[in-house]
Amino acid sequence: MIDITYKGIIIGILVSAPMGPIGILCIQRTLYKGRWHGFFSGVGAAFSDLFYAVITCMGMGIVVSFVEDNQSVLQIVGSILLMLYGIYTFRTNPSKNLKKTKEGIKTNSYSQDTATAFLLTFSNPLILFLYIALFARFNFILPDEKLYSMILGLLSIFLGALCWWFTITYFVGKLRKIFNVRGLWIMNRIMGSVIIVLSVLGIVFSVWDLYYK
Repeated sequence: MIDITYKGIIIGILVSAPMGPIGILCIQRTLYKGRWHGFFSGVGAAFSDLFYAVITCMGMGIVVSFVEDNQSVLQIVGSILLMLYGIYTFRTNPSKNLKKTKEGIKTNSYSQDTATAFLLTFSNPLILFLYIALFARFNFILPDEKLYSMILGLLSIFLGALCWWFTITYFVGKLRKIFNVRGLWIMNRIMGSVIIVLSVLGIVFSVWDLYYK
Protein backbone atom coordinates (compact mmCIF):
# COMPACT_ATOMS: atom_id res chain seq x y z
CA MET A 1 0.00 0.00 0.00
CA ILE A 2 2.73 2.43 1.00
CA ASP A 3 4.80 1.40 -2.02
CA ILE A 4 2.09 2.15 -4.57
CA THR A 5 1.16 5.39 -2.79
CA TYR A 6 4.59 7.00 -2.85
CA LYS A 7 5.20 5.80 -6.41
CA GLY A 8 1.93 7.37 -7.49
CA ILE A 9 2.81 10.67 -5.82
CA ILE A 10 6.21 10.70 -7.55
CA ILE A 11 4.62 9.98 -10.93
CA GLY A 12 2.07 12.76 -10.38
CA ILE A 13 4.85 15.24 -9.65
CA LEU A 14 6.98 14.12 -12.60
CA VAL A 15 4.05 14.47 -15.01
CA SER A 16 3.20 17.98 -13.73
CA ALA A 17 6.68 19.41 -13.18
CA PRO A 18 7.85 20.11 -16.78
CA MET A 19 7.33 23.84 -17.43
CA GLY A 20 5.21 23.58 -20.55
CA PRO A 21 2.18 25.65 -21.58
CA ILE A 22 0.15 24.52 -18.55
CA GLY A 23 2.92 25.54 -16.16
CA ILE A 24 3.11 28.92 -17.88
CA LEU A 25 -0.67 29.25 -17.63
CA CYS A 26 -0.67 28.56 -13.89
CA ILE A 27 2.17 31.00 -13.23
CA GLN A 28 0.53 33.68 -15.36
CA ARG A 29 -2.76 33.34 -13.50
CA THR A 30 -1.01 33.29 -10.13
CA LEU A 31 0.85 36.50 -10.90
CA TYR A 32 -2.09 38.19 -12.58
CA LYS A 33 -5.14 37.02 -10.61
CA GLY A 34 -3.77 35.56 -7.41
CA ARG A 35 -2.47 32.31 -6.01
CA TRP A 36 -5.77 30.42 -5.87
CA HIS A 37 -6.62 31.12 -9.50
CA GLY A 38 -3.28 29.60 -10.40
CA PHE A 39 -3.81 26.66 -8.07
CA PHE A 40 -7.26 25.83 -9.42
CA SER A 41 -5.82 25.97 -12.93
CA GLY A 42 -3.40 23.31 -11.70
CA VAL A 43 -6.37 21.34 -10.34
CA GLY A 44 -7.85 21.30 -13.84
CA ALA A 45 -4.57 20.01 -15.23
CA ALA A 46 -4.44 17.38 -12.49
CA PHE A 47 -7.92 16.11 -13.41
CA SER A 48 -6.85 15.80 -17.04
CA ASP A 49 -3.69 13.96 -15.99
CA LEU A 50 -5.82 11.62 -13.88
CA PHE A 51 -8.04 10.92 -16.88
CA TYR A 52 -5.06 9.92 -19.01
CA ALA A 53 -3.65 7.83 -16.17
CA VAL A 54 -6.94 5.89 -16.03
CA ILE A 55 -6.84 5.33 -19.80
CA THR A 56 -3.25 4.11 -19.53
CA CYS A 57 -4.29 1.60 -16.87
CA MET A 58 -7.19 0.36 -18.97
CA GLY A 59 -5.02 -0.81 -21.81
CA MET A 60 -1.59 0.36 -22.87
CA GLY A 61 -1.74 -1.46 -26.20
CA ILE A 62 -4.98 0.23 -27.33
CA VAL A 63 -3.75 3.63 -26.14
CA VAL A 64 -0.47 3.42 -27.98
CA SER A 65 -2.17 2.32 -31.22
CA PHE A 66 -4.67 5.20 -31.09
CA VAL A 67 -2.07 7.87 -30.43
CA GLU A 68 0.32 6.52 -33.05
CA ASP A 69 -2.46 6.40 -35.67
CA ASN A 70 -3.61 9.98 -34.93
CA GLN A 71 -0.48 11.58 -33.55
CA SER A 72 0.00 14.30 -36.16
CA VAL A 73 -3.67 15.33 -36.25
CA LEU A 74 -3.87 15.47 -32.45
CA GLN A 75 -0.71 17.56 -32.29
CA ILE A 76 -2.06 20.04 -34.88
CA VAL A 77 -5.36 20.46 -33.01
CA GLY A 78 -3.58 20.92 -29.70
CA SER A 79 -1.14 23.42 -31.22
CA ILE A 80 -3.97 25.50 -32.70
CA LEU A 81 -5.63 25.70 -29.27
CA LEU A 82 -2.32 26.76 -27.76
CA MET A 83 -1.86 29.44 -30.40
CA LEU A 84 -5.29 30.92 -29.70
CA TYR A 85 -4.53 31.06 -26.01
CA GLY A 86 -1.09 32.57 -26.70
CA ILE A 87 -2.60 35.34 -28.84
CA TYR A 88 -5.17 36.06 -26.13
CA THR A 89 -2.44 36.23 -23.48
CA PHE A 90 -0.22 38.46 -25.62
CA ARG A 91 -3.03 40.95 -26.26
CA THR A 92 -4.33 41.07 -22.68
CA ASN A 93 -3.95 44.48 -21.05
CA PRO A 94 -3.16 43.95 -17.34
CA SER A 95 -3.77 47.56 -16.34
CA LYS A 96 -7.24 47.48 -17.94
CA ASN A 97 -8.18 44.23 -16.24
CA LEU A 98 -6.79 45.31 -12.88
CA LYS A 99 -8.93 48.45 -13.11
CA LYS A 100 -11.98 46.32 -13.88
CA THR A 101 -11.28 44.16 -10.86
CA LYS A 102 -11.06 47.20 -8.63
CA GLU A 103 -14.32 48.48 -10.04
CA GLY A 104 -16.00 45.26 -8.95
CA ILE A 105 -16.44 43.59 -12.31
CA LYS A 106 -16.53 39.83 -11.88
CA THR A 107 -13.45 37.89 -12.96
CA ASN A 108 -13.27 34.24 -13.97
CA SER A 109 -14.37 31.88 -11.23
CA TYR A 110 -12.23 29.09 -9.87
CA SER A 111 -14.42 26.59 -11.73
CA GLN A 112 -13.76 28.42 -15.01
CA ASP A 113 -10.02 28.39 -14.31
CA THR A 114 -10.22 24.66 -13.61
CA ALA A 115 -12.25 23.93 -16.74
CA THR A 116 -10.03 25.90 -19.14
CA ALA A 117 -6.86 24.32 -17.75
CA PHE A 118 -8.46 20.88 -18.01
CA LEU A 119 -9.34 21.40 -21.68
CA LEU A 120 -5.90 22.75 -22.52
CA THR A 121 -4.18 19.80 -20.84
CA PHE A 122 -6.67 17.38 -22.39
CA SER A 123 -5.64 18.59 -25.86
CA ASN A 124 -2.23 16.95 -25.39
CA PRO A 125 -2.83 13.17 -25.43
CA LEU A 126 0.87 12.54 -26.04
CA ILE A 127 1.17 12.61 -22.25
CA LEU A 128 0.09 8.98 -22.51
CA PHE A 129 3.57 8.05 -23.67
CA LEU A 130 5.02 9.69 -20.56
CA TYR A 131 2.65 7.69 -18.38
CA ILE A 132 3.53 4.46 -20.12
CA ALA A 133 7.23 5.13 -19.60
CA LEU A 134 6.77 6.06 -15.95
CA PHE A 135 4.50 3.09 -15.23
CA ALA A 136 7.13 0.80 -16.71
CA ARG A 137 9.97 2.55 -14.88
CA PHE A 138 8.33 2.22 -11.46
CA ASN A 139 6.57 -1.12 -12.09
CA PHE A 140 3.40 0.77 -11.26
CA ILE A 141 -0.09 -0.83 -11.34
CA LEU A 142 0.82 -4.15 -12.86
CA PRO A 143 -1.87 -6.25 -14.61
CA ASP A 144 -2.30 -8.53 -11.58
CA GLU A 145 -2.95 -5.63 -9.16
CA LYS A 146 -6.25 -5.68 -7.29
CA LEU A 147 -8.88 -3.04 -7.98
CA TYR A 148 -8.38 -1.17 -4.72
CA SER A 149 -4.63 -0.97 -5.39
CA MET A 150 -5.29 0.52 -8.82
CA ILE A 151 -7.68 3.10 -7.38
CA LEU A 152 -5.21 3.99 -4.64
CA GLY A 153 -2.43 4.35 -7.20
CA LEU A 154 -4.49 6.63 -9.44
CA LEU A 155 -5.55 8.79 -6.50
CA SER A 156 -1.90 9.02 -5.46
CA ILE A 157 -1.02 10.37 -8.93
CA PHE A 158 -3.72 12.99 -8.54
CA LEU A 159 -2.43 13.87 -5.06
CA GLY A 160 1.12 14.21 -6.36
CA ALA A 161 -0.03 16.60 -9.09
CA LEU A 162 -1.99 18.67 -6.55
CA CYS A 163 1.05 18.85 -4.26
CA TRP A 164 3.14 20.17 -7.13
CA TRP A 165 0.66 22.87 -8.14
CA PHE A 166 0.06 23.87 -4.52
CA THR A 167 3.78 24.29 -3.95
CA ILE A 168 4.63 26.12 -7.18
CA THR A 169 1.73 28.55 -6.88
CA TYR A 170 2.64 29.23 -3.25
CA PHE A 171 6.17 30.36 -4.13
CA VAL A 172 5.09 32.24 -7.25
CA GLY A 173 2.38 33.93 -5.19
CA LYS A 174 5.06 35.24 -2.85
CA LEU A 175 6.77 36.93 -5.81
CA ARG A 176 3.51 38.45 -7.00
CA LYS A 177 3.91 41.43 -4.67
CA ILE A 178 7.04 42.66 -6.47
CA PHE A 179 5.24 42.88 -9.82
CA ASN A 180 3.65 46.21 -10.78
CA VAL A 181 1.29 46.78 -13.72
CA ARG A 182 4.15 47.13 -16.20
CA GLY A 183 5.72 43.95 -14.86
CA LEU A 184 2.47 42.07 -15.45
CA TRP A 185 2.24 43.54 -18.96
CA ILE A 186 5.77 42.37 -19.77
CA MET A 187 5.02 38.95 -18.27
CA ASN A 188 1.90 38.65 -20.43
CA ARG A 189 3.87 39.53 -23.56
CA ILE A 190 6.65 37.08 -22.75
CA MET A 191 4.30 34.21 -21.87
CA GLY A 192 2.06 34.88 -24.84
CA SER A 193 5.08 34.93 -27.16
CA VAL A 194 6.46 31.68 -25.72
CA ILE A 195 3.12 29.90 -26.13
CA ILE A 196 2.70 31.19 -29.71
CA VAL A 197 6.22 30.02 -30.63
CA LEU A 198 5.60 26.59 -29.08
CA SER A 199 2.30 26.24 -30.94
CA VAL A 200 3.80 27.30 -34.29
CA LEU A 201 6.66 24.82 -33.87
CA GLY A 202 4.13 22.14 -32.96
CA ILE A 203 2.08 22.80 -36.08
CA VAL A 204 5.14 22.88 -38.35
CA PHE A 205 6.59 19.62 -37.06
CA SER A 206 3.16 17.94 -37.03
CA VAL A 207 2.43 18.91 -40.64
CA TRP A 208 5.93 17.78 -41.63
CA ASP A 209 5.35 14.38 -39.99
CA LEU A 210 1.90 14.12 -41.56
CA TYR A 211 3.10 14.59 -45.14
CA TYR A 212 6.71 13.46 -45.11
CA LYS A 213 6.89 10.59 -42.65
